[in-house]
Amino acid sequence: MRTVIFDLDGTLADTSGDLIAAANARFRALGLGDVLDPVRDASVAFRGGRAMLKEGFRRTGTHGPEEVDRQYPPFLEAYAEAIDVHTRLYPGAMAAVEALRAEGYAVGICTNKPEGLAETLLARLGVREAFGSLIGADTLPVRKPDPEPLIEAVRRAGGDPRRACLIGDTVTDRETARAAGAPCVLVTFGPEGRGVAELAPEAPLDHFDDLPRVVAALGL
Repeated sequence: MRTVIFDLDGTLADTSGDLIAAANARFRALGLGDVLDPVRDASVAFRGGRAMLKEGFRRTGTHGPEEVDRQYPPFLEAYAEAIDVHTRLYPGAMAAVEALRAEGYAVGICTNKPEGLAETLLARLGVREAFGSLIGADTLPVRKPDPEPLIEAVRRAGGDPRRACLIGDTVTDRETARAAGAPCVLVTFGPEGRGVAELAPEAPLDHFDDLPRVVAALGL
């Protein structure tokens, strides 16, 4: 079966506001104040919790890698407690997913967000049942850009890895798809904008309204 696998953060949903709020909560606990900006630092948020903590400590000139490790578990707790306050699905995302399903595609998710948090977020957004699979950062022994999470997401959705593509937003998604021998579509409405063209995806995606057409052109 033809399969379309989606990244989550920065692709299906803008989760940056809640991620940054959780990171800033940890910075405030250390007396550093709100170090990250919800708008300007969205691209940092989409690189994950450790990346945000590391960047905050770099800017303030405080703490080293060991503090990143100490602050990561309480960061996850803070994020879990307020995971859907600011998060929103991108316009047209679920309409595009349903259109693909109606055309006979299997759909799933492959994210570097911990699986439990991804499950919680999708459930709260009311869209978990739309996806046939969910592979998170800790589902397997490896994570993106290793190709196995993408391949397993396709398998669990009931698809054929030889007839699959990945919809993402970062170089991690591009490298994952390349390693799996799958075409990659990168969205242009995330923090990187049209700069994703530098990653040479098989196609860009300017709006989810265009996704069924873009996927059809890949010839899965």
